[in-house]
Amino acid sequence: MAVIEVEGLTKRYKGQAVVDRISFRVGQGEIFGLLGPNGAGKTAAVECIEGLRQRDGGQVRVLGLDPETQGHKLRQRIGVQLQESQLQDKLKVREALDLYASFYPRPADWRDLLNRWGLAGKSGAAFGNLSGGQKQRLFIALALVGNPEVVFLDELTSGLDLGARRATWDLIRQVRDSGVTVVLVSHFMDEVEELCDRVAILKQGRIAALDSPAGLVDMVGARSLDNAYITLTGRTL
Repeated sequence: MAVIEVEGLTKRYKGQAVVDRISFRVGQGEIFGLLGPNGAGKTAAVECIEGLRQRDGGQVRVLGLDPETQGHKLRQRIGVQLQESQLQDKLKVREALDLYASFYPRPADWRDLLNRWGLAGKSGAAFGNLSGGQKQRLFIALALVGNPEVVFLDELTSGLDLGARRATWDLIRQVRDSGVTVVLVSHFMDEVEELCDRVAILKQGRIAALDSPAGLVDMVGARSLDNAYITLTGRTL
Protein backbone atom coordinates (compact mmCIF):
# COMPACT_ATOMS: atom_id res chain seq x y z
CA MET A 1 0.00 0.00 0.00
CA ALA A 2 1.36 3.43 -0.96
CA VAL A 3 1.56 5.92 1.90
CA ILE A 4 3.10 8.64 -0.30
CA GLU A 5 1.85 9.37 -3.82
CA VAL A 6 3.57 12.05 -5.91
CA GLU A 7 2.37 12.85 -9.43
CA GLY A 8 3.99 15.54 -11.55
CA LEU A 9 5.33 17.52 -8.59
CA THR A 10 6.81 20.84 -9.70
CA LYS A 11 8.47 23.60 -7.67
CA ARG A 12 9.86 26.80 -9.20
CA TYR A 13 12.16 29.47 -7.84
CA LYS A 14 12.45 32.72 -9.78
CA GLY A 15 10.75 31.07 -12.73
CA GLN A 16 13.11 28.09 -12.86
CA ALA A 17 11.86 24.58 -12.07
CA VAL A 18 14.06 23.14 -9.34
CA VAL A 19 11.65 20.19 -9.10
CA ASP A 20 10.38 19.32 -12.56
CA ARG A 21 7.29 17.08 -12.81
CA ILE A 22 8.55 14.19 -10.71
CA SER A 23 6.37 11.19 -9.86
CA PHE A 24 6.88 8.28 -7.46
CA ARG A 25 5.20 6.26 -4.72
CA VAL A 26 6.47 5.08 -1.37
CA GLY A 27 5.11 1.87 0.14
CA GLN A 28 4.24 1.30 3.77
CA GLY A 29 7.24 0.22 5.84
CA GLU A 30 9.75 1.18 3.14
CA ILE A 31 12.99 3.10 3.52
CA PHE A 32 12.85 5.24 0.39
CA GLY A 33 15.92 7.26 -0.58
CA LEU A 34 16.36 10.46 -2.53
CA LEU A 35 19.89 10.76 -3.88
CA GLY A 36 21.44 13.42 -6.03
CA PRO A 37 24.03 16.20 -6.27
CA ASN A 38 23.61 19.55 -4.55
CA GLY A 39 20.93 21.55 -6.33
CA ALA A 40 19.20 18.49 -7.76
CA GLY A 41 15.95 19.35 -5.97
CA LYS A 42 15.95 16.75 -3.18
CA THR A 43 15.20 19.04 -0.26
CA ALA A 44 12.75 21.20 -2.22
CA ALA A 45 10.79 18.10 -3.23
CA VAL A 46 10.66 16.73 0.31
CA GLU A 47 9.60 20.08 1.76
CA CYS A 48 6.70 20.19 -0.70
CA ILE A 49 5.72 16.65 0.30
CA GLU A 50 5.90 17.57 3.99
CA GLY A 51 3.80 20.68 3.39
CA LEU A 52 6.57 23.08 4.39
CA ARG A 53 6.63 24.64 0.92
CA GLN A 54 3.83 25.30 -1.56
CA ARG A 55 4.13 23.34 -4.78
CA ASP A 56 3.66 24.99 -8.17
CA GLY A 57 2.21 21.96 -9.91
CA GLY A 58 1.26 18.32 -9.58
CA GLN A 59 -0.49 16.29 -6.91
CA VAL A 60 0.80 15.01 -3.57
CA ARG A 61 -0.87 12.70 -1.07
CA VAL A 62 0.71 11.56 2.18
CA LEU A 63 -1.37 9.07 4.17
CA GLY A 64 -4.23 10.08 1.89
CA LEU A 65 -3.92 13.77 2.82
CA ASP A 66 -2.94 16.78 0.69
CA PRO A 67 -0.10 18.51 2.58
CA GLU A 68 -1.21 21.95 1.37
CA THR A 69 -4.90 21.84 2.18
CA GLN A 70 -4.78 19.33 5.04
CA GLY A 71 -1.43 20.24 6.52
CA HIS A 72 -2.63 20.46 10.12
CA LYS A 73 -3.99 16.92 10.06
CA LEU A 74 -0.89 15.64 8.28
CA ARG A 75 1.56 17.18 10.73
CA GLN A 76 -0.05 15.17 13.51
CA ARG A 77 0.90 11.97 11.68
CA ILE A 78 4.42 12.60 10.33
CA GLY A 79 7.83 13.32 11.82
CA VAL A 80 10.37 15.64 10.24
CA GLN A 81 14.11 16.06 10.75
CA LEU A 82 15.22 19.06 8.73
CA GLN A 83 18.55 19.44 6.94
CA GLU A 84 19.42 22.50 9.06
CA SER A 85 18.03 21.33 12.40
CA GLN A 86 19.11 23.38 15.40
CA LEU A 87 18.03 24.04 18.98
CA GLN A 88 19.02 26.68 21.50
CA ASP A 89 22.33 25.74 23.10
CA LYS A 90 20.97 26.07 26.66
CA LEU A 91 17.85 23.99 26.05
CA LYS A 92 18.10 20.71 27.94
CA VAL A 93 17.41 17.37 26.26
CA ARG A 94 14.39 16.58 28.45
CA GLU A 95 13.01 20.10 27.94
CA ALA A 96 13.22 19.76 24.16
CA LEU A 97 11.40 16.41 24.17
CA ASP A 98 8.76 17.62 26.61
CA LEU A 99 8.16 20.72 24.48
CA TYR A 100 7.82 18.78 21.23
CA ALA A 101 5.55 16.21 22.87
CA SER A 102 3.18 19.03 23.82
CA PHE A 103 2.55 19.70 20.10
CA TYR A 104 0.76 16.37 19.59
CA PRO A 105 -2.54 14.98 20.89
CA ARG A 106 -1.16 11.46 21.52
CA PRO A 107 2.61 11.76 21.86
CA ALA A 108 5.01 8.97 22.63
CA ASP A 109 6.47 8.78 26.12
CA TRP A 110 9.55 10.94 25.68
CA ARG A 111 11.21 9.24 28.65
CA ASP A 112 11.00 5.97 26.74
CA LEU A 113 12.56 7.68 23.73
CA LEU A 114 15.46 8.81 25.91
CA ASN A 115 16.16 5.17 26.74
CA ARG A 116 15.61 3.89 23.18
CA TRP A 117 18.05 6.35 21.66
CA GLY A 118 20.75 6.15 24.33
CA LEU A 119 20.10 9.60 25.78
CA ALA A 120 18.93 8.69 29.30
CA GLY A 121 22.25 9.81 30.73
CA LYS A 122 21.99 13.12 28.90
CA SER A 123 18.48 14.07 30.03
CA GLY A 124 19.70 17.13 31.89
CA ALA A 125 22.43 18.07 29.43
CA ALA A 126 22.21 21.27 27.41
CA PHE A 127 21.93 20.86 23.65
CA GLY A 128 25.12 22.85 23.11
CA ASN A 129 27.10 20.36 25.19
CA LEU A 130 26.06 17.29 23.17
CA SER A 131 28.35 15.57 20.71
CA GLY A 132 27.41 15.46 17.03
CA GLY A 133 26.15 11.89 17.34
CA GLN A 134 24.12 12.72 20.45
CA LYS A 135 22.51 15.67 18.67
CA GLN A 136 21.50 13.41 15.78
CA ARG A 137 19.98 10.93 18.23
CA LEU A 138 18.02 13.76 19.80
CA PHE A 139 16.76 14.93 16.40
CA ILE A 140 15.54 11.40 15.64
CA ALA A 141 13.79 11.27 19.01
CA LEU A 142 12.14 14.65 18.34
CA ALA A 143 10.97 13.42 14.93
CA LEU A 144 9.43 10.36 16.61
CA VAL A 145 7.88 11.96 19.69
CA GLY A 146 4.55 12.44 17.92
CA ASN A 147 4.21 8.71 17.14
CA PRO A 148 4.46 9.34 13.37
CA GLU A 149 3.46 6.91 10.65
CA VAL A 150 5.97 8.46 8.23
CA VAL A 151 9.26 10.15 9.11
CA PHE A 152 11.37 12.36 6.83
CA LEU A 153 15.13 12.46 7.50
CA ASP A 154 17.15 15.03 5.51
CA GLU A 155 20.96 14.58 5.43
CA LEU A 156 20.78 13.01 8.88
CA THR A 157 24.41 11.90 9.09
CA SER A 158 26.08 14.88 7.43
CA GLY A 159 29.09 15.98 9.47
CA LEU A 160 29.39 12.74 11.44
CA ASP A 161 32.39 10.43 11.39
CA LEU A 162 32.01 6.93 9.99
CA GLY A 163 31.46 5.30 13.38
CA ALA A 164 28.70 7.74 14.33
CA ARG A 165 27.13 7.38 10.88
CA ARG A 166 26.98 3.59 11.19
CA ALA A 167 25.44 3.86 14.66
CA THR A 168 22.82 6.23 13.22
CA TRP A 169 22.05 3.72 10.45
CA ASP A 170 21.18 1.18 13.13
CA LEU A 171 18.76 3.70 14.63
CA ILE A 172 17.08 4.25 11.27
CA ARG A 173 16.59 0.50 10.87
CA GLN A 174 14.98 0.43 14.31
CA VAL A 175 12.61 3.19 13.21
CA ARG A 176 11.57 1.16 10.16
CA ASP A 177 11.30 -2.04 12.20
CA SER A 178 8.84 -0.28 14.51
CA GLY A 179 6.48 0.09 11.54
CA VAL A 180 7.34 3.62 10.47
CA THR A 181 7.88 4.47 6.80
CA VAL A 182 11.14 6.39 6.26
CA VAL A 183 12.01 8.90 3.53
CA LEU A 184 15.77 9.44 3.61
CA VAL A 185 17.45 12.32 1.78
CA SER A 186 21.18 11.69 1.45
CA HIS A 187 24.27 12.34 -0.61
CA PHE A 188 26.17 9.38 0.88
CA MET A 189 26.27 6.45 -1.51
CA ASP A 190 27.15 3.88 1.15
CA GLU A 191 24.27 5.08 3.31
CA VAL A 192 21.73 4.69 0.52
CA GLU A 193 23.11 1.28 -0.44
CA GLU A 194 23.06 0.09 3.16
CA LEU A 195 19.60 1.33 4.15
CA CYS A 196 17.26 1.94 1.25
CA ASP A 197 14.77 -0.52 -0.24
CA ARG A 198 14.42 1.77 -3.25
CA VAL A 199 16.05 5.02 -4.28
CA ALA A 200 15.21 7.81 -6.72
CA ILE A 201 18.21 9.56 -8.25
CA LEU A 202 17.48 13.20 -9.05
CA LYS A 203 19.29 15.19 -11.70
CA GLN A 204 18.46 18.84 -12.38
CA GLY A 205 15.06 18.51 -10.76
CA ARG A 206 14.02 15.34 -12.56
CA ILE A 207 14.15 11.66 -11.67
CA ALA A 208 16.99 10.11 -13.65
CA ALA A 209 16.24 6.60 -12.34
CA LEU A 210 14.25 4.84 -9.64
CA ASP A 211 14.92 1.29 -8.44
CA SER A 212 16.53 -0.69 -5.66
CA PRO A 213 20.24 0.04 -5.21
CA ALA A 214 21.07 -3.30 -6.84
CA GLY A 215 18.56 -2.60 -9.63
CA LEU A 216 20.20 0.72 -10.42
CA VAL A 217 23.56 -1.01 -10.77
CA ASP A 218 22.06 -3.63 -13.10
CA MET A 219 20.15 -1.00 -15.07
CA VAL A 220 23.30 0.61 -16.43
CA GLY A 221 25.60 -2.42 -16.24
CA ALA A 222 27.80 -0.76 -13.66
CA ARG A 223 30.18 -2.40 -11.20
CA SER A 224 28.89 -0.45 -8.19
CA LEU A 225 26.28 2.05 -7.12
CA ASP A 226 28.92 4.77 -7.30
CA ASN A 227 29.54 3.97 -10.96
CA ALA A 228 25.81 3.78 -11.66
CA TYR A 229 25.34 7.19 -10.09
CA ILE A 230 28.10 8.71 -12.21
CA THR A 231 26.58 7.18 -15.35
CA LEU A 232 23.10 8.47 -14.54
CA THR A 233 24.04 11.98 -13.37
CA GLY A 234 27.45 12.69 -14.87
CA ARG A 235 28.56 13.70 -11.38
CA THR A 236 30.47 12.25 -8.45
CA LEU A 237 29.33 12.70 -4.87
